[in-house]
Amino acid sequence: MTSTPPRGVLALAAPALVVLAAEPLYLLVDTAVVGHLGAVPLSALGIGAALMTLLAVVGTFVEYGTTGRSARWFGAGRLDQAVDEGVQASWLALGIGGVMVAVGELFAGPLTRLLAGGATANQMAAEHWFRIAVIGLPGVLLVLAGNGWMRGVQRTRQPVVLVLVANGLSAVLSPLLVYPAGLGLDGSAWANLAAQTVGAALFVTALRRAARGVRPRPAVMRQQLVVGRDLLARAIAFQVAFLSAAGVASRMGTPQLAAHQIGLQLWEFTALLLDSVAIAAQSLVGAALGASDAGQAKHLAAQVGRWGLWAGVGFAVLLAAGWLVVPRLFTPDTATLHQAHLLWPWFVAMLPAAGVVFALDGVLIGAGDVGFLRTLTIVAAVGAFAPINLAALHWHWGIGGVWAGLTAFILVRLVGMLTRARGERWVVLGV
Repeated sequence: MTSTPPRGVLALAAPALVVLAAEPLYLLVDTAVVGHLGAVPLSALGIGAALMTLLAVVGTFVEYGTTGRSARWFGAGRLDQAVDEGVQASWLALGIGGVMVAVGELFAGPLTRLLAGGATANQMAAEHWFRIAVIGLPGVLLVLAGNGWMRGVQRTRQPVVLVLVANGLSAVLSPLLVYPAGLGLDGSAWANLAAQTVGAALFVTALRRAARGVRPRPAVMRQQLVVGRDLLARAIAFQVAFLSAAGVASRMGTPQLAAHQIGLQLWEFTALLLDSVAIAAQSLVGAALGASDAGQAKHLAAQVGRWGLWAGVGFAVLLAAGWLVVPRLFTPDTATLHQAHLLWPWFVAMLPAAGVVFALDGVLIGAGDVGFLRTLTIVAAVGAFAPINLAALHWHWGIGGVWAGLTAFILVRLVGMLTRARGERWVVLGV
C-alpha cells in the first residue's frame, strides 16, 4: 500500500473547496441582498431556490457519477477514456437540462402554490423568480459535468478559475439589478441566469480543448445512466425531505420560512465546504480502485473520515460563536431573527456528525457504491427527516422541530456509513 500524505489530499481538496464554496457563497450574498427587500421577497426566494434545487437534482449523476467513472479510467492510465466520460456527461447534461426547463415552465405555478400553501404573495413572487431562473438549468448541468470529469482526472485548479469568473459576475450583477436597476427580486433571477450561462460556456470550451472528439456515444451514456439511476434516487430522497421542510416552514408563517431560508443557505454553504474533502476522496479512491490498490482505498477512507470529523467540529465552534451576529447579516426583521435563533442549536449540534457523513459519502461514491448510498438516504429521508417535519407541524414544535428532523437525517446516515466503511463490500477493484 502506498500511503497518501495529507498534502496529497489537500492538493485536491483545497481547489475543490473553492469551487464548492463559490456557488453557495454567491447564494448567501444573494440571500442577503434580497433579505433587505423584506420578509416576503426572502421567503419567495426560499421557495424558488428550493424548486431550482429539485430540478437540478438530475445533475447529481453527471457530476458525482462522472467523477467516479473518470477517476477509475485515470487510475488505470487511460486518460482519453477518462476525458470522454466528461464529453458524454455533457451531452446528457444538455439534453436533460432542456427537458427540465420545459417541465419547470409548465409546472411553475402548481409547484410554487404547493410549497407556499396557496396563491399567496410569497407564491406569486416565487413563481416569477423561478420562471426566469429555470432557463439556466442546462448551464447548471453543463458546469456540473465539467466539474465531474476534471475532478476525476485530478485537474482541480482550472475549475477554480472558471467558477470564480462566473459567480463573481453574478455577485456583482445581483445587487445592481435588484436595487439601482429597480428589478427587485427578479434582478436576483437574472443574475443567476447570467452566472449559469457564462459558466457553461467556459466549461464547454475547456472540454473541447482536452477531448480528442466530442461526438456522442450512446453506449457510454447508457452506462452513465445506470450509475445515475441510483444517484438520482438518492438525490430525490434528499429533495423530498428538504421540500417537505420548506413546505412545513411556509405553513408555520413568513418569519419561520424566512429564517429557514437563512439557515438552509448557511447549512448548504457549510455542507459544501465540508464536502471538499469528500471530492478529493472521490478522485483518489476511484483512482486507487482503478489501479487495483485496495489497501490505499481503505487507508483513504479512514483518513478522510477523521478529517471530516475535525472539520465539522471547527465549523460548529465558529457558528456557535456567531449565534447573535450571523443571522443579522441576512435580515433586520426581529421576528425572523427570533426564529433563526430557535433553529441555531440544532444547526450547530449536527455539524461534527455531518463532517464524517460527507467525507464517507465521497469515499463510497468514488468506489461506485451508489446502490448502498441510495438505500441509506431513502431510509434516512423517509424514515426520519420527513416524519419529524410533519410531526413538527402537527404538534406545533416550531422551526426547531423542522431542524430536529434534519439532525435525525444526518445521524441515521452516519450510523449506516460507518458500518459500511468498516466492511469490504465497497472495495471493488479495476475499471
